[in-house]
Amino acid sequence: MMGAETHINLFQAVILGMVQGLTEFIPISSTAHLKVVPVLLGWGDPGVSFSAAIQLGSIAAVIWYFWEDLTTLGISAFQALRRQKFDDKDLRVVLGIFLGTVPIVVLGLLLKFVAAEFYDNTLRSLASISIVSIVMGLLLGLAERIGSRKRNFDQLTLTDGVLMGMAEAMALIPGASRSGTTITAGLFMGLERGTAARFSFLLGIPAITLAGLVELKDLLESLGSPGSNTEILPLVGGLVSAVVFSYVAIAWLIRFLQTQNTWIFVWYRLGFGLLILGAIFAHFIPNA
Repeated sequence: MMGAETHINLFQAVILGMVQGLTEFIPISSTAHLKVVPVLLGWGDPGVSFSAAIQLGSIAAVIWYFWEDLTTLGISAFQALRRQKFDDKDLRVVLGIFLGTVPIVVLGLLLKFVAAEFYDNTLRSLASISIVSIVMGLLLGLAERIGSRKRNFDQLTLTDGVLMGMAEAMALIPGASRSGTTITAGLFMGLERGTAARFSFLLGIPAITLAGLVELKDLLESLGSPGSNTEILPLVGGLVSAVVFSYVAIAWLIRFLQTQNTWIFVWYRLGFGLLILGAIFAHFIPNA
């Protein structure tokens, strides 16, 4: 069973914001690290609501980083619609993001309102997170091995948006990683590494925003109530920390993938998953 959520102070919130920021856009799973790191530090589980709420900091960072791209895409797509130029490349990207967001929204609603207990007590267990991390590491390695990496951003299609959106929906399983599933899918579909990462970040904006706003609403309603594990100052501290470190991670990964492959993330995911499984079996940490 999942452990009880614990009180988060300002220092812990800033550290967790750093963890969120550094792992949201790198394909190693922010959800897994937000669950594992505080447990290893003896802080307990910060909870789904706090973790999802500070994701809004990552959204602020990705909008900040891609602001010029977003405005260009938005203006070009609107103009293409007015002129009925449905083959416009920017319109294809925008429609791809819209269609790609549908699967994660539908599956997310099902998990929240139909299978919430299964999600909290089973999928968010450390053992489950570790196994998923290992499986996704193997899939990323396979995609790196067989992907052709021939298509760039201008060659994206609506089908790419739908397929990457379906992959993104699988990231609702803790440990899978939203950027990990989408970048892996992009490599399987023959996209260049940088293109896969860039489209992954843009595709994630609606999904992470919606998830963060839903959980933030619940979290704000609970602030100050008996049994609440979060206060407003730590929440703000976590959000600011997430903005700063998310921006750093985005800028680093974009530059990294322009010249390097993804094997470092494959080996990290395998090592991370095996280490946590070993710690559970050795009773060093609970399978909470």
